[in-house]
Amino acid sequence: MATTQKRNYDLEMERELSRVTGTPSLLLHCCCAPCATTALERLVPRLSVTALYYNPNIMPTTEYELRLGALQKLLGRYPNVPLLADEYDDAPFLTVARGLERETEGGARCALCFELRLRETARRARDGGFDCFATTLTTGPRKNAEVINAIGEKLAAEYNVRYLPTDLKKRGGYQRSVALSSEFGLYRQRYCGCDVN
Repeated sequence: MATTQKRNYDLEMERELSRVTGTPSLLLHCCCAPCATTALERLVPRLSVTALYYNPNIMPTTEYELRLGALQKLLGRYPNVPLLADEYDDAPFLTVARGLERETEGGARCALCFELRLRETARRARDGGFDCFATTLTTGPRKNAEVINAIGEKLAAEYNVRYLPTDLKKRGGYQRSVALSSEFGLYRQRYCGCDVN
């Protein structure tokens, strides 16, 4: 009986980055500062990164602002990384989550939320002339890198902009994010963002 081997997205990212010439531009969707720590540490030396804070799933407004403030604090350490941040608006998330309020983390609602945020990132990457886009979502141990990367690849084809596959929790990435968050005094949230349960 043949078994399918899971893709190693971390290895794929490293292969892609090893072929990079010059400094391609990357629009990096940042779900939060702790997850962004590992991504920025790995990507900034190799790419021209712009951070995008587009997270309509974060509730309530005060939580959204706390996470945005933590990301701004982190980016103070990366003066060459500009930040694109939207005003708080949970309506897009509430629309895609309608009827899925009882789903647990990792269920159908999460895949729709990933797609909502990555779709906006892909659109802005295309419209902004970026060479590629990626997300920090794969840093979290509860976030399914296979699902996230499949969505990213689908949207790359749809928007005709390259997607950089990641699994930032690999090679101790999650543990590194915890250590860096503590070192930098970053706010670390206790839930993914949505509060519809």
